[in-house]
Amino acid sequence: MPNFYYEADAGKKGFDLVGGVDEAGRGPLAGPVVAAAVILTEKKINSKIDDSKALSAVQRENAYKEITDFSVVGIGIIPETIIDSLNILQATLVAMENAVISCARKAAKIFLSGSAKKNLYFLVDGGNIGLKIPYGFRCIVSGDKKSRSIAAASIVAKVTRDRIMQIYDKVYPSYGFSRHKGYPTKEHIANLRRFGPVKIHRKTFYPVSELKCGIG
Repeated sequence: MPNFYYEADAGKKGFDLVGGVDEAGRGPLAGPVVAAAVILTEKKINSKIDDSKALSAVQRENAYKEITDFSVVGIGIIPETIIDSLNILQATLVAMENAVISCARKAAKIFLSGSAKKNLYFLVDGGNIGLKIPYGFRCIVSGDKKSRSIAAASIVAKVTRDRIMQIYDKVYPSYGFSRHKGYPTKEHIANLRRFGPVKIHRKTFYPVSELKCGIG
């Protein structure tokens, strides 16, 4: 279960506020990649905070509400067009950087006035893949299973992205986006081959790259 070990370690080094950063949506064939940065406050969150993949949809929604109500949250959303232009790794980095900047600006207004830069520190899920932010940070492999702040960020990113895909499901009802969220399930692949790609599909991802455009 994620805990505050890494947050406490950063606190010992003099950082006043420590946030977690994670993403959702690197693997899908459609839709955006979403990143979240979360600074948990001292207010108690009663919902279960864990790696978003270990929670049910109901648990994620409950946790999302408490996290966004009682924490400092920044979100970065990069659409499929930019993913195709940059590549998924670079797009993910931009999403994370945008999420961190948004979170830091909110934190500065709430807690730190103009001294946010030297007092903020972020724990980032995954290996060091080239993130560039004007704050101290530490990359933690499987961080969403270790750090409570990263786990909270994973929940916010996942729920945010799922809600976007539920909206797209109404725009493109033939594809089942509310069920698979754009991931390459058998249902999605079958509908993709039957109807062809639509606007939100990532045109550089296989098998989308081999198919003709579809109904929208």
